[in-house]
Amino acid sequence: MSSHSDDSGDDDETTSPTDKSELHCTIKDLSLKLDDLGTCNDLIAKHGAALQRSLSELEGLKIPYESSEKLKAVNERATLFRITSNAMINACRDFLELAETHSRKWQRALQYEQEQRIHLEETIEQLAKQHNSLERAFRSAPGRASNPTKSFSEGDFLTPKGEDSEEDEDTEYFDAMEDSTSFITVITEAKEDRKAEGGTTGSVEWTSTDNVLDNTSLVPKGPPKVKRRVRIPDKPNYSLNLWSIMKNCIGRELSKIPMPVNFNEPLSMLQRLTEDLEYHHLLDKAVHCTSSVEQMCLVAAFSVSSYSTTVHRIAKPFNPMLGETFELDRLDDMGLRSLCEQVSHHPPSAAHHVFSKHGWSLWQEITISSKFRGKYLSIMPLGAIHLEFQASGNHYVWRKSTSTVHNIIVGKLWIDQTGDIEIVNHKTKDQCQLKFLPYSYFSKEVHRKVSGVVSDSQGKAQYVLSGSWDEQMECAKIVQSSPSSPSSDGKQKTVYQTLPAKLLWKKYPLPENAENMYYFSELALTLNEHEEGVAPTDSRLRPDQRLMEKGHWDEANTEKQRLEEKQRASRRRRLEACARGCGSEDEKETDVYMPLWFEKRVDPHTGEMACIYKGGYWEAKERQDWHMCPNIF
Repeated sequence: MSSHSDDSGDDDETTSPTDKSELHCTIKDLSLKLDDLGTCNDLIAKHGAALQRSLSELEGLKIPYESSEKLKAVNERATLFRITSNAMINACRDFLELAETHSRKWQRALQYEQEQRIHLEETIEQLAKQHNSLERAFRSAPGRASNPTKSFSEGDFLTPKGEDSEEDEDTEYFDAMEDSTSFITVITEAKEDRKAEGGTTGSVEWTSTDNVLDNTSLVPKGPPKVKRRVRIPDKPNYSLNLWSIMKNCIGRELSKIPMPVNFNEPLSMLQRLTEDLEYHHLLDKAVHCTSSVEQMCLVAAFSVSSYSTTVHRIAKPFNPMLGETFELDRLDDMGLRSLCEQVSHHPPSAAHHVFSKHGWSLWQEITISSKFRGKYLSIMPLGAIHLEFQASGNHYVWRKSTSTVHNIIVGKLWIDQTGDIEIVNHKTKDQCQLKFLPYSYFSKEVHRKVSGVVSDSQGKAQYVLSGSWDEQMECAKIVQSSPSSPSSDGKQKTVYQTLPAKLLWKKYPLPENAENMYYFSELALTLNEHEEGVAPTDSRLRPDQRLMEKGHWDEANTEKQRLEEKQRASRRRRLEACARGCGSEDEKETDVYMPLWFEKRVDPHTGEMACIYKGGYWEAKERQDWHMCPNIF
């Protein structure tokens, strides 16, 4: 790590003695060179004097007049040469004295700048701590309403005054979506006579005691048949100069930058994709919905829940090797089987297929596009996610939002999710528009806020969704909609009149000591646990990832370099084999790799080429026949 020095002068204060010693060494070298120049000057003076004496003796001889004039000219030039050399030596001595004088000023200025930078970092960290403390104090203030919906309303709270209508007193109002999703909420309790009017069919019964998460009969939570681990070795406290590595990477594709494991967490991208299934019970419950718009609410909550594990997870997952796989065979306790395979290396692309015994299937091919922009890192997952319920035939499609890691260079790292997600049911044409609001220091909104509207096939809004991607999501049944008064800018919005919101999803608490275990969730802790019978290409068997998990980071870095070189050699062999068998020049430059468990097909819903599971993996596992798997580790 000491080799990653910072050439730009942004090192911390521990580098100050080094800079000082280097400066003294430079001055010492200059002094030695000046002594050498002095020695040369003495030689020049000695030999110059001898030359002048010789020339004077020649002038005393009886020689022709023209020769005498030439000797005088040579004597004058020799005198001028000696004077010039003396002046050069004096100028060098003056330069050295000035360098010694100003070096002390430069050293003091450099030390002052370093102290100011450290003070600024400490101040920013202190402000962040105070900000978090104020936020927690605000949320736990005794004057705040206990209704959780209130914490998710945007803008000011409006209290109806002078309203004689009982209809208005028992109703929440949401400002409708326009370019940005903004809701103004009035929180009131529903009366018993509202139950019938707001009642809905299906698994979500709209009563005053309803809570979707309390309905656990659909997914029994008995003791698991296999005991899973609940902790991993604590993360070592290794320091690393981030800027010394990242300063040459601005604007480059992150997947093409060789990174030490110090920036990673001991999970691969395939395992991170599998983490999206942590709240699979939302889909298990959605199977029993008879109303497609209610089912859409649960699907939307599931799509948001996949971001809940990222709030503290600012480390980079391992980039999978080409052909690497990861299976999650949890039919006994989770009721599902999941398989991921890395189907492309540049750009990095992973295919994923999930089968649930409760009656749904999910598949996706995600290509990660990431750019380092100097102050922040943008991560853009490209590709569609498909979810199909076998009984109803409802087929949902959506895409992920953009993740941004801030304060890459200075300050505390933090992650934000931004952008819009559109979920479409291609059978019924129901839609859900979700908006992830970006964080703003001056905004009055709740941090990490998500809001949205579920509409039926006719485009009529049926439900309002609100919450935050790191805590919970709620939905509220829309009873009536009406236009609002024009705003100051002349725009007119729609006001949604709704029943009180109901909880759809709430994040599980993190395990004890999670801050020392990379902030892994309960599911994440089990993903890299060693299992018998998996394919030899499984991420659990990747040696550098395993070494990092055990805390042997130096060995992990060495192993990571070996694996990457092995992968490059495999690619060269494929290109050479293709060059021998291909005709055109374009074909010769193409890295032809065929995935083992997935195949390229045209997606009928999106019209894009995507990798779809072609079968055979679980049968091969049952036979323990892995002869077709490549040797990638």
